[in-house]
Amino acid sequence: MGLGDLKRWMARPRVWEREIRRFERIDRAHPPAPSAILFTGSSSIRFWSTLAADMRPLYVLNRGFGGAHAEHVTYFADRIVYTRAPRAIVLYAGDNDLGRLSPRSVSGVVEDFEDFVAAMRERLGAELPIYLLSIKPTPLRASQWPRMERANQGLVALAARDPHLHYVDVATPMLDGHGRARRELFRWDGLHLNGAGYALWTSIVRPRLLADFGEEAHL
Repeated sequence: MGLGDLKRWMARPRVWEREIRRFERIDRAHPPAPSAILFTGSSSIRFWSTLAADMRPLYVLNRGFGGAHAEHVTYFADRIVYTRAPRAIVLYAGDNDLGRLSPRSVSGVVEDFEDFVAAMRERLGAELPIYLLSIKPTPLRASQWPRMERANQGLVALAARDPHLHYVDVATPMLDGHGRARRELFRWDGLHLNGAGYALWTSIVRPRLLADFGEEAHL
């Protein structure tokens, strides 16, 4: 398989079918309570193994999968989002979308986020709170960071047009004084967050959700 073939393969949503089926099996065996704050997106969500404890006493559900792109989450929304009747959605995607193996442009990725929001609005209502976590800088993808910054600017503009769509900046605190990703926040691969990285995200995301929901999001 050449690089071009690999890029096309990684861009196909159905690459993640096995993981989506795993969610469906889990939900059949242990149906989640309704009205969770649903976290979804790529491996930054998938590997957030301490999410439930980190967000406590908020009730959250982790539906991150693979190296998903924003468009992949939209593709699978009828199986991992709509059926959960979430109280709110927290989405993280973008660094895979703009990584070396993706053919997507900056404008195309911002449009993918816009399509996601439009799909959620159509099925779940115009007032559903949606939180877009900024695309994170990483040591591994340092050369792509300028493009990711431009995409983040697009997400800021997108959120400015919708009072129930919120941009949450987890990226800026991840940069050092030279504008580079802080290596101590990442696993050995320079891509995925370690415990310190998730602790930083928790310190940003949890207070925001608590301020917006308070006791309403408790089980």
